[in-house]
Amino acid sequence: MNWDDARVFLAVCRESTLRGAARVLGVDQATVGRRVTALEKSLSATLFLRTSEGYALTAVGEAALQAVEKMEVSALEMQRQIQGLDDRLTGTVRVSTTDSLAIDFLIPAIASLHGKHPDVQVQLDASTQMISLAKREADIAVRNARPDNPDLIARRIARWPVGLFASQGYVDAHGVPEPGSAFEGHDLVVYQPYLAGNKEMTLVSEPLTRGRIVSSLGSGLLVRRSIAAGIGVGEIPVYMGERDGLVRLWPERTRPVPYDVWLVTHADLRHTARVRVVIDEIVEVFADTSA
Repeated sequence: MNWDDARVFLAVCRESTLRGAARVLGVDQATVGRRVTALEKSLSATLFLRTSEGYALTAVGEAALQAVEKMEVSALEMQRQIQGLDDRLTGTVRVSTTDSLAIDFLIPAIASLHGKHPDVQVQLDASTQMISLAKREADIAVRNARPDNPDLIARRIARWPVGLFASQGYVDAHGVPEPGSAFEGHDLVVYQPYLAGNKEMTLVSEPLTRGRIVSSLGSGLLVRRSIAAGIGVGEIPVYMGERDGLVRLWPERTRPVPYDVWLVTHADLRHTARVRVVIDEIVEVFADTSA
């Protein structure tokens, strides 16, 4: 099995449908179907069971998957090592981050980079989904979680306390919550993944038991915008709340765990010229933000 066939096989394994695999590979669905059929014919083996729910691996397919995953590791390692020797200031650098960090920091960093190195292109992906640098889904990640993978180089580029904020309009209409009141009589906006954690939810260590959760949001940027719109009281990094012109409530209180921002790249890529200049610009825009 050559690497081109292996990539198709892996995509179908991971997506379970031809349509999903085609999207990942950037080809049409019919092409993926033909490639899978041709691969099975060349191996004289049935790799997938075609079910109503998609493609499921046969026992032979499971054995093939283990071998192909080893091929993938070797291919990606070779690609990273070759790129790590690249000293040209040209080409594409893929960066993954959150929507909030993208708007406030990554886009200004890209603008500065473009003025200095116009032949370096940045492909920016902003989402809450964690991507894999080890699998070359991105070259750089800017996130608030430090990865455990020893092959990744992680550098903390910001640390912000997290405080309680509201808009001036909200404060004028509803006043400031009383500490110890569990937000009785107040509207709250919260980050949705916290609600899904099955833990007692708090804002700056204050229980929410008497407050009204009127909006739960799937990203930090949506939480910020909801607070700014006067929907309710919420918890965000102090730097961002002050940047947005919001009113900080209970300034003596912060969340026990600060908001850290980590810049992460693969060890094999950190000396690649185009990756290095993107890293430098990102670090620069965060340089004066830490408390």
